[in-house]
Amino acid sequence: MLKNKFISFILFFIFTYSASLIGGMATISNKEPWYSELVKSNYNPPDWVFAPVWTTLYFMMTLAIWFYWHSKNREMNTVYIYFIHIVFNTTWSIVFFGLHQILLALIILVILIIFIIILIFKFRRANYVSPYLMIPYLLWSCYALFLNLNLFILN
Repeated sequence: MLKNKFISFILFFIFTYSASLIGGMATISNKEPWYSELVKSNYNPPDWVFAPVWTTLYFMMTLAIWFYWHSKNREMNTVYIYFIHIVFNTTWSIVFFGLHQILLALIILVILIIFIIILIFKFRRANYVSPYLMIPYLLWSCYALFLNLNLFILN
């Protein structure tokens, strides 16, 4: 059983952090000079904040799905929703930084937030830990929505 838990954690970790890797590659190769030239609100944090915050959030997401996976009341549909949500998470970086489409990125972020809320409610049915692990991600995504909206309005 312990081996199964370790392997499942590694697989969820790899899948979840693949979003970070793909999104990071899209960001690094397409961010500048475009992003630096955008008019930003005073609420934008410094660039160095994003990497540690996202690294922590991806770890919490990994733990959330892993705890859910090992719950007695798990449903595969919820796991599929988690996978789809990761695709939207990755897509935002590609659309925003790669394609420089602020409005489309905003729409993707709204969809992502809806998926996060759905996951929180579905996780609640299975265990007490997983939904709480997703709340910081939801809050950060709402903050990202606010920043994305400001960038759309100002640019």
